[in-house]
Amino acid sequence: MEKRIQIDVLEPQAFNAMFGLEKYMQEGQLSKTHYELIKIRASQINGCAFCINMHTKEAIKLGENPQRLFLLDAWWDTELYSEEEQIVLKITEEVTLIHENGLTSETYQKAMKLFGENYLAQIIMAVVTINAWNRIAISTHKPFDR
Repeated sequence: MEKRIQIDVLEPQAFNAMFGLEKYMQEGQLSKTHYELIKIRASQINGCAFCINMHTKEAIKLGENPQRLFLLDAWWDTELYSEEEQIVLKITEEVTLIHENGLTSETYQKAMKLFGENYLAQIIMAVVTINAWNRIAISTHKPFDR
């Protein structure tokens, strides 16, 4: 793989700003499970090996069942995910693939009913945050630990 610039080295202030957003998200109300599912699923969609590697390891450390991670890219075809997790994953997909249909009214209304305004706002911000990280890692070919 071609060696590319590393933004964390060249532009540490920009990278630190991203870490500020990450810190804010980690201190929010979003459950650790929801946050890790969002990070892994968006990273799968975006094809970010660096982030998939990091976040699956983190999810397992937090006690996530590996089988759920193995089946995450087909979550809609399994009964391993709760109704809340299914809505979180649907939001993740619709926001990550925003160019298709965006966050649909149906998904938005279900999320509002299940989570309320603040939690939904945090879900959306979590999706936005991991998508930003994915774009940094993919465009710079961020190396990952094996």
